[in-house]
Amino acid sequence: MKILCGTDIIEISRIKDSIERLGDTFINTLFTPAEIEYCEGKRNAKYYHYAGRFAAKEAIFKAVSPLLKDKFDISWHNAEVINDKNGNPKINFLDIEFKNIKNIDISISHCKEYAVATVVVSID
Repeated sequence: MKILCGTDIIEISRIKDSIERLGDTFINTLFTPAEIEYCEGKRNAKYYHYAGRFAAKEAIFKAVSPLLKDKFDISWHNAEVINDKNGNPKINFLDIEFKNIKNIDISISHCKEYAVATVVVSID
């Protein structure tokens, strides 16, 4: 078994500025409908959650990149970050398959200025 990991940190203000400047174009390019619904449901805290999901996707890409032939084999919409029934984040891969992933775990956190995410993947 081999362990792969990825981590990312982003300034929440960068995501907020991009959303305010580009609106739905930015949001729909990076996030799935389920992610948008979740983040928009957070009202005043939505930028924290968009930033957390952005960091999560970057961390996912970093963790699974050794499993790809080319870094462009995965897109923003191939990795969806949703919450399980207990509110914990989990990853759904859409329209892409990783047969050798045995387990994948994700952690997302944010504070006033930053959002951070870490992904750990175990493979055969």
